[in-house]
Amino acid sequence: MTGPLWESLPDGWQTGQVKHAATVTLGKMLQSKDSGGDVRAPYMRAANVQPDGALALDDVNEMWFGEAELEQLNIRVGDVVVVEGGQGGFGRAAYVDEELLGWGFQNSINRLRPISGYDGRFIAFYLIALRASGFIRACSNVVSMPHLTAEKLARIPIPLAPLEEQRAIADYLDRETARIDTLIEEQQRLIEMLRERRAAVLSAAFDTDPSTEATKVGRMLAARPSYGVLVPRYVEEAEGVPFVRVGDLLNLTPERPMLAIAPEQSDEYSRTKIVGGEVLLGVVGKMGQAALAPRWLAGANVARAVAVLRCKDPAIAPLLCAWIGSNKFLYQAELATSGDSIQPTLGMKDLARFDINLPTDPNAAADLISRLAKIDTLIIETERFIELARERRAALITAAVTGQIDVREMV
Repeated sequence: MTGPLWESLPDGWQTGQVKHAATVTLGKMLQSKDSGGDVRAPYMRAANVQPDGALALDDVNEMWFGEAELEQLNIRVGDVVVVEGGQGGFGRAAYVDEELLGWGFQNSINRLRPISGYDGRFIAFYLIALRASGFIRACSNVVSMPHLTAEKLARIPIPLAPLEEQRAIADYLDRETARIDTLIEEQQRLIEMLRERRAAVLSAAFDTDPSTEATKVGRMLAARPSYGVLVPRYVEEAEGVPFVRVGDLLNLTPERPMLAIAPEQSDEYSRTKIVGGEVLLGVVGKMGQAALAPRWLAGANVARAVAVLRCKDPAIAPLLCAWIGSNKFLYQAELATSGDSIQPTLGMKDLARFDINLPTDPNAAADLISRLAKIDTLIIETERFIELARERRAALITAAVTGQIDVREMV
């Protein structure tokens, strides 16, 4: 017996479709006015269903329901809610483990109500694993906006384990995923502390240290900064030139996959070709994202949202890169981009006029760069740990809901 997540199932398990384990109901279109005799009630919407099976019910909206609609579209303990549409959320699933008396749900939500002999927790865990595998995206309508319709959801293959095994699997996954989630939360708090520490180090170096020299950013640069490629022509990695986007600046490592563009297009943008040692600055959207271009990236090019800053004195580049994360830079960047109505974009003329204070003591500058490097390394290592923990979580759920592990032997 084969399926989207399994090649074979344990003895006594069967296969079927979601509709064999639960009734599938799509919610109501948003209604902003009373049509006569309606009542206002809280409703479940896509934003309430978070990744990894979490329900976020602090931010709740209300809309109008007819009494018969509210009776039909209620939510009970034991139900499963699945996001119907949207680029970021479609297919997210969560088990309802608390009473939501008087609630309804919008048509961005499909409600699964388990029928006799099926546990909603098992169904939710299975759908979480299925989404992580990419199967949900493959079977959803993605012509314009992806949709996991009630019809498609009802036809999704699912393993049908005996009820007692479903409950044992759900109990096991409740316990083990809670442990992993707690570990992830602890590591996320560590990252927050490290970033606060980094900000304090930058503030001490650039904002409050009296032994610094004031100048303008433009005076430090060998040439006017340049934006990168406007409309990239992507090619296979082996055939092209590495292409640095804003999201790559947070973790430039040789092991991290990177898009590539055609070599001839990179030649057209020769001013932004990387040699190594330049400061790469994100100039669109969130400000303060920057990285020192490593030597192994020589020959690469950058996206339009990335500027390449070349210093007259290469030894100053690490300090400039560090300063971009300081409060002084962020304050000036906010002033320079405050008039942008859609997406903040930092102009190069504005950047050249920014005031910057650099440490005058070479030893102090070297110590600053060393301290920041240690903090950044810890942040990257912790983020990688979180990524591995999430991969472990997904693999554990998949193995349990397909019977690859016997959870009854794991106490």
